[in-house]
Amino acid sequence: MANWQLSDIVKPSQSVLVVWDVHKALVNSIFNKDEFMNSLNTAINAARGAGVPIIFTKITPYPQGFESPSSKLLYRGGFQFRPEDMELAVKPGDRDIVLNKNTWSIFVGTNFELLLRNSSRSTVVFTGIATEIGVETSARHAFALGFIPVIVSDAVSSRSREAHERSLANMSSFFPVISSAELAKAWK
Repeated sequence: MANWQLSDIVKPSQSVLVVWDVHKALVNSIFNKDEFMNSLNTAINAARGAGVPIIFTKITPYPQGFESPSSKLLYRGGFQFRPEDMELAVKPGDRDIVLNKNTWSIFVGTNFELLLRNSSRSTVVFTGIATEIGVETSARHAFALGFIPVIVSDAVSSRSREAHERSLANMSSFFPVISSAELAKAWK
């Protein structure tokens, strides 16, 4: 990757923090729950301290009868979570945005791209679950649309350590992959 300065990429006035799918059921299924939650809270607190907008995503299944063929194939049994398990494990603040989404990309079927363009923000800092699914899909989509994705390596996670590590290694070839401590320092 070309040389880049983190402070230039994650300027608070040009950044948003995405907290991807931190539902209680997903948080309870990851391999590194305590480390993840500590790092996620570090990133969220850094964003709030720097005035960076925070956008939480929330899995919102399609209405019955309107599921996509791909989601019907993948989720043949439907979502098997109790409603309380689908609550977010981190409570959004009053100024945070909660974005309902149906797919593995934050850009499909939402107004996320419009929010970024309307606020002249070009950097999308990703945290959340799962690294190799929604985080990587959305990061690649962000890059394809001309935005700069930044991955907070210790504030993303998965059920599978191997899939998580493989995804981080893959993304680090294309995007900045940093720690929550590096992010907090840049946003201090």
